[in-house]
Amino acid sequence: MKVYSSFFEIQADLAAGKVTCVELVDNYLVNIENKKHLNVFLEVYKEEAKAHAIEVDKKIKSGKAGKLAGMVIGLKDVLCHKNHQLTASSKILGNFVSQFNGTVVQRLLNEDAIIIGRQNCDEFAMGSTNENSAFGPVLNDADNTRVPGGSSGGSAVAVQANMCLASIGSDTGGSVRQPASFCGVVGLKPTYSRVSRFGLIAYASSFDCIGPITKNVADAALLLEVIAGKDDQDSTVSQKPVPQYSKIVPSSTKLKIGYLKESLESDAIQPEIKKNISETIDKLKAQGHIVEPVEFGLMDYYLPTYYILTTAEASTNLSRYDGVRYGYRSPNTVDLESMYKKSREEGFGKEVKKRIMLGTFVLSASYYDAYYNKAQKIRRLIKENTEKLLSEYQYILMPAAPTTAYKIGEMTTDPLAMYLSDIFTVHANLAGVPGISVPIGKDSNNLPIGLQIIGNYFDEEGILSLASVIEKI
Repeated sequence: MKVYSSFFEIQADLAAGKVTCVELVDNYLVNIENKKHLNVFLEVYKEEAKAHAIEVDKKIKSGKAGKLAGMVIGLKDVLCHKNHQLTASSKILGNFVSQFNGTVVQRLLNEDAIIIGRQNCDEFAMGSTNENSAFGPVLNDADNTRVPGGSSGGSAVAVQANMCLASIGSDTGGSVRQPASFCGVVGLKPTYSRVSRFGLIAYASSFDCIGPITKNVADAALLLEVIAGKDDQDSTVSQKPVPQYSKIVPSSTKLKIGYLKESLESDAIQPEIKKNISETIDKLKAQGHIVEPVEFGLMDYYLPTYYILTTAEASTNLSRYDGVRYGYRSPNTVDLESMYKKSREEGFGKEVKKRIMLGTFVLSASYYDAYYNKAQKIRRLIKENTEKLLSEYQYILMPAAPTTAYKIGEMTTDPLAMYLSDIFTVHANLAGVPGISVPIGKDSNNLPIGLQIIGNYFDEEGILSLASVIEKI
């Protein structure tokens, strides 16, 4: 079977009778089996996906199919899917089975998407490499010695390696956009509150966003149209109407765009990334767009602010995993206190325990004002400066990551270097604005390079339109 690069192609072939949903599912299942060494799927819903495909084929024939009929999709292992196991790639959740569908999952099913399986990720979505999973690292399909990025690494590789057409991931500090960049696919982080978080295992609740990973911009737009919108189950979700993102076309108007000056001047940026971004900027200028360098003076505060606040929220959110009601309970206990301690010590991985301890430290009475309160003030400044910048420029361009995918194990001995790989993506989460990573080329090792676009609040239409322009050029 041919490799489909867009949902539009699949819909056309389904309508013409050239392919069926059952055949699509069978093909993806073969690819999953052939590339199981990549360690992408923690669980494959083989029989269930086939049965669902039969039902969707019937709906297509009767003209009653939903918007996503024929789209085979994977879920990051942080999204609740009723009667399916959910672990957040952690031992602490043991054999936990979700009792309900999260809002995003339910909306996918309502539009006849076919869910093919549950995808590996960094434990509790904490990581930039997908090496922190309790079930082993995910490998990049472009080079199996390299990381796929994280935390949605399994979701990105699934799309990259043609194991499904699209995936749904989560983005707390770049966890959709950075792996999309490393794997040469499209990753979209919506505005905070654009998509309901009901049914998402929380890492840092004021940062977490659910977003699609796809092979092209149009598919990301369609998925956002389906999953976005108000939800009575999430009091933080926006009540704004959802535009028809799927109708978006490449912008024909001349735009005023800024690009992050530091990203092209810093010695820390891989030269091939600078080159590809510069060439893309030149092509945008040739089309008549205004593209100018901009400075963002608070960049040195991005990572300290992000890690102080997210670890604080993680410390609070993960306190519920105690071995009492569900998940892993240590057999090496003698009383209630030892059960709590041993279950958490044995159930959580090293990176998660590190972030819980950091978060507990910054929230402690002696350090709350010195760290947590100051970080909240800096976050407000970052938000205000972002708003000011986006009042002067419609969009901001920057790398999705300072390098292409690095070797497995290369950063594990230097956590600071690993955290620095998030330097360009955490901005959008700190400010709450939307961002998208679009592939713009490859380096000398044939590793993908991603360009990130950041736009104003709820201007997903705009960043998708510009992303479509960049995709074409």
